[in-house]
Amino acid sequence: MSKLDALFQRDTEDLAQEAQRITRQYWGRAISLFAPLYISNFCENACVYCGFSSRMHIKREKLTPEQIDAECKALAATGIQNVLLLTGESHIKSPLSYLIEAVEIAKKYFPNIAVEVQPMDTDDYRQLVAAGVDGMTCFQETYDEALYPSLHPKGRKHDYRYRLGTPYRAAEAGIRRVGFGALLGLNDWRPEVEALFAHVADVENRFPGTDIAISFPRLLPIEGALVKPKPISDEVLVRIMCIARILFPRVCITLSTRENARFRDNVLPIMVTQISAASATTVGGYARPRVDHDGQFAPSDERSLAEVKKMLITKGYDPVFTDWRRL
Repeated sequence: MSKLDALFQRDTEDLAQEAQRITRQYWGRAISLFAPLYISNFCENACVYCGFSSRMHIKREKLTPEQIDAECKALAATGIQNVLLLTGESHIKSPLSYLIEAVEIAKKYFPNIAVEVQPMDTDDYRQLVAAGVDGMTCFQETYDEALYPSLHPKGRKHDYRYRLGTPYRAAEAGIRRVGFGALLGLNDWRPEVEALFAHVADVENRFPGTDIAISFPRLLPIEGALVKPKPISDEVLVRIMCIARILFPRVCITLSTRENARFRDNVLPIMVTQISAASATTVGGYARPRVDHDGQFAPSDERSLAEVKKMLITKGYDPVFTDWRRL
């Protein structure tokens, strides 16, 4: 029996106790806070489960440099210092030059800048690093190579192998933290989690100086989507996250506002080290909170940053707004 098989057979409470012990040992009581900032929702892919898919009839928008500046200013005013810049995956509407310009603007407001955009070549990531990017996220979505094409029938995302290699190219380019994961609910969760853990172990082994962040988003129902999510219970998700912490003590485990406040508060002490807060998932959602188009998903935890910070302090945790500064 493999170590992973043995972990899956253990009691949930037993897993939670070990995960919490390891988290305290390696991470103490620090919880890093970040917020996403969407600058474009144009996408060339036709993913059958996503609200940004090119097949979805939504209002598309790409922020101008002036609008990006206003968004950054509004978000920074809340106290957030760790920002994740996001776009749909479009090499035409959000090319490298546009991303670099956005990063240059964001540098005026945030010491920590990460991106979640289309996968790129190593040299492109090097240019983002030179501009000021220190983190990136790219979800594989599903690790089932046979299933993958039917979920991504059109666009560059159709190339399973290129997407799988994204964390390696980013790490080779010098990005400090690479983030990835599977979108739970597209497929049976057990093989997806096993493949994700193998991916994490390989990246960790090949790039020991690179920080790794993983998250376990559950697919949410999207109006017009062609895929109905396979249900993932709270207990299953907790077990998955506990096992991730036990197997990878030094890996950052991120929990977004996809999950509701009660769930996030309950699992925080066990294995989580980074959370998003007061997230807007629409383009222009901070400076113009009443935008008239859809976001990538609807946040389930709608608490303000001040409320999240108060919760962390009440529970005895140290909210960390920035843990890295370029000199």
